[in-house]
Amino acid sequence: MTGAPYSLTEKRVWVAGHRGMVGSAIVRRLDRERCSVLAATHKDLDLTRQRDVEDWMAEVKPQCIFLAAAVVGGILANDSHPAAFLTDNLQIQTNIISTAHKIGVEKLLFLGSSCIYPKLAKQPLNEDALLTGPLEPTNQWYAVAKIAGVKQCQAYRREYGCDFISAMPTNLYGPGDNFDLLSSHVLPALIVKAHNAKVSGDKTLTLWGSGTPRREFLYVEDLADACVFLMKNYSGDRFLNVGFGSDVTIRELAEIISDVVGFKGAFVYDSEKPDGTPQKLLDCARLNGLGWRASTDLRAGIAKAYEWYLQNEAGK
Repeated sequence: MTGAPYSLTEKRVWVAGHRGMVGSAIVRRLDRERCSVLAATHKDLDLTRQRDVEDWMAEVKPQCIFLAAAVVGGILANDSHPAAFLTDNLQIQTNIISTAHKIGVEKLLFLGSSCIYPKLAKQPLNEDALLTGPLEPTNQWYAVAKIAGVKQCQAYRREYGCDFISAMPTNLYGPGDNFDLLSSHVLPALIVKAHNAKVSGDKTLTLWGSGTPRREFLYVEDLADACVFLMKNYSGDRFLNVGFGSDVTIRELAEIISDVVGFKGAFVYDSEKPDGTPQKLLDCARLNGLGWRASTDLRAGIAKAYEWYLQNEAGK
């Protein structure tokens, strides 16, 4: 179900989380639309405080919302801070979604995560696999919050007729990514490790786990384009997957990154570190059927991400 096309022309559009990797990419993509982009920094607005969110939204009156604000991180960050990943995300999305209903926001897009799916769900992951089995333990706190966000959008649509939709991106990377080794995801972490190893002249690079888990990666500018596409062309109760369409092993990812960065050494494996979910590949047939596909291949995207890292993060 696509619904009637939604026009962004001359609309007041709030990108919640506009300073994050996803939010900033959506802001850049909206440059091509004739709309007014609204934004609030954390200094101006604490999204975990309900009254503050209600007051700010009532004042600026957004007509359309891209809900990209979230507390995010890799396996280590998720496993180390379960309370923050669960509670803060629940508060952020609940405050925005409930207030969007109260003030009559025309349309809202909630961004979830592919970690909402069961750890051992059949691959590729179809939207119907949600809640059919246990979650991956290391990121279950974040996953539960994101599942709740999906259900909130469906509940407000069902009870009040709100045009609230949800999209589930696969693993993301690109400009504005988190390159902190203590909290980053695997792709930016490997970029940093390969760069540091090259600069230091190291002969080996350590990979977490076995190197065999398979992961799908989507360039963040492609996700931003998909978000705008869905906002304009989709209105339905079902959430939709947003992915690249193919996956690689962690070892294959490390090989591509090493080639792009220029690291010539060998890989060693830290078997004491967790592998996480064996495979995560999204079935994007429903989104593809609406007419959208990713356009940035993995090597080209990694080259762009590494260039951004060199210009903005390396040497800090």
